[in-house]
Amino acid sequence: MNKIAVIRSGGQTGADRAALDVARAHGITIKGWCPLDGWAEDMPEEPGIRRLFPELVETPLADVIQRTRWNVRDSDATLIVYPRSSRKSNGAQLTDQYAGILGKPHLIVRNERDVDDILDWLEDLVDGLDLNVAGPRASECPEVYDITAKLLEAVLKEVNTDAD
Repeated sequence: MNKIAVIRSGGQTGADRAALDVARAHGITIKGWCPLDGWAEDMPEEPGIRRLFPELVETPLADVIQRTRWNVRDSDATLIVYPRSSRKSNGAQLTDQYAGILGKPHLIVRNERDVDDILDWLEDLVDGLDLNVAGPRASECPEVYDITAKLLEAVLKEVNTDAD
């Protein structure tokens, strides 16, 4: 069985988008909540991010906080990619805080060299994991997309037998 069965994300630019793109490239099920009308900073008009990822479901509210909370709530664990070079990211901080409140396993990583930390963390989690991936928007950290994509590619090669 594959360690990661689902990659969940809200579809925002940056870490979220990288996670969804890598999931699609590896044939991993995509799930997630996005704000009402699919709002993302680069796709503010309806259907927004759902144009690229129709698998995402809109929350009843346009408030991005609801999306963040529901993705943490509905996942088994959350990986937060939060590079040191990032400007303050309220979304990444809220994700960390909310995972703690719910007692959900979560890990913050800083760069693509943290693959071993992720693998060690995943070892203690269930197989068939619904993994929420979060982090700053591209406007808060332009390099977060590339960092997240590299991390997930490396991790999937190790933990998913069907990964390319």
